[in-house]
Amino acid sequence: MYTQNPTDTPSIQVIDRIFTLLNILASHEEPVSLKQISELSGLHPSTVHRILNDLVCGRYVEHPQSGVYRLGMRLLELGNLVKTRISVHEVSLTPMRELHMLTQQPVNLSIRQGDEIIYIERIYNERSGMQVVRAIGGHALLHLTSVGKLFLAYDTPQQIYAYAQRRLAQSHTQNSIQKLPELESELAQIRRNGLSCDDEELEPGVSCYGTGIFNDEGKMIAGLSISAPTDRLNPAWQKLLQKASQTISRTLGYRASGAP
Repeated sequence: MYTQNPTDTPSIQVIDRIFTLLNILASHEEPVSLKQISELSGLHPSTVHRILNDLVCGRYVEHPQSGVYRLGMRLLELGNLVKTRISVHEVSLTPMRELHMLTQQPVNLSIRQGDEIIYIERIYNERSGMQVVRAIGGHALLHLTSVGKLFLAYDTPQQIYAYAQRRLAQSHTQNSIQKLPELESELAQIRRNGLSCDDEELEPGVSCYGTGIFNDEGKMIAGLSISAPTDRLNPAWQKLLQKASQTISRTLGYRASGAP
């Protein structure tokens, strides 16, 4: 019998049954028979039949052939509407504020635009002890920032080589990466760890940790980072940063491999 968390049970019985039937259909890749749905739900076949037929009328369920059912296209249409209305900026604000409260350092949200990242949001206060150099709307080359290197890490080898030819000569500090083998080595490590670091590569005295934010298609669409004076950068922040980015990614529909 299909069960769900009792704290999530609707107060109206028929709605509870609708949710149960939809969840059963969602757990099967192939159409499911009326008999099997009845057994899994614990509901009488006539009750299941009546509810499913009403859902077929609304296109929430499809009835491809006699005796079997599957989820309908109306759910896909509604899902796409939700997806288009979710803003990475909007869903990032609360996790960013929570991360800032824990670290008391600037927390940055950035996206990619060509060979650069663009800062689209920042949560910080004057007590962090660090002057914010790049305001919202500011930009920087990918290989000079933690989030930028994350974006590069998911490019193809050909794209990375082409970027290096265009941009590696443009460095800001003595720590900036200037050679392709060094860049490739660091990007390989980033792919293994899912975490990147800017070690005074953009601004002297300032270092960052960065992680990626992924959408429902598994594509990195933004990045989250913590900036701090280098002597204050705390390795314990890495897990906090990854937790925040995972929360944002899940809200956007991302499911890591093996996740339910």
